Amino acid sequence: MRIPRIYHSSSITLHQAFTLDEEAANHVGRVLRMPINSELVLFNGDGFNYPAQITELDKKRVMVTATEQANNLVESPLNIHLGQGISRGDRMDFAIQKAVELGVTAITPLFTERCGVKLDGERLIKRTQQWQKIVIAACEQSGRSIVPKVHPAISLQEWLAQDTKELKLTLHPRAKDTIKTLPAVQDIRLVIGPEGGFSDDEMNQTTQAGFISILLGPRILRTETAALSTITALQLQFGDLA
Repeated sequence: MRIPRIYHSSSITLHQAFTLDEEAANHVGRVLRMPINSELVLFNGDGFNYPAQITELDKKRVMVTATEQANNLVESPLNIHLGQGISRGDRMDFAIQKAVELGVTAITPLFTERCGVKLDGERLIKRTQQWQKIVIAACEQSGRSIVPKVHPAISLQEWLAQDTKELKLTLHPRAKDTIKTLPAVQDIRLVIGPEGGFSDDEMNQTTQAGFISILLGPRILRTETAALSTITALQLQFGDLA
């Protein structure tokens, strides 16, 4: 039986009992119904795995003791910061979840002309928190111990204006370059439009900001498919996908 991987938001000290976060405790105690002495693997974003054992539990808390700090060599050598145009419904959640499974290192949700989603104030804060929870769950599932950060949502123009030395990429159905024609690279900034794609003005802005337009293939892809297909192709070319 597979040993569950559980995220813990604080530092982990070996051989010293501590209480799991409330949400993690609920998952371990009420959802998985794990008894005392059960084994689990903890991670807190520092890149290590922490094999642990449940030492106490009741209806409100779960106490565990970590027995080891283990290297977890699953991170890709390719660093990808995904700027994802915000989409409606489950598409944004799906894109974030799968992007994390494929190895992205950071995600910035972007407001664009055609995003079709109105988020601000408390609603935006809650949605960002939900996106970060999706990231954590994807790390638990995929075996990652470094947790990508979901940055606060900003406009496309703000993101394009950020100073960075990453190779900047976007998709265009009439682009001349492909991933195979790109130079070998380790740090990439990838921007993907929302459901309706970027407007002509936004495409011009990406070009002016130094983004290279690449052609992924002859077919027009949905926004979530475009993001995941591009990340997969980049990992195949420069990362750790075989």
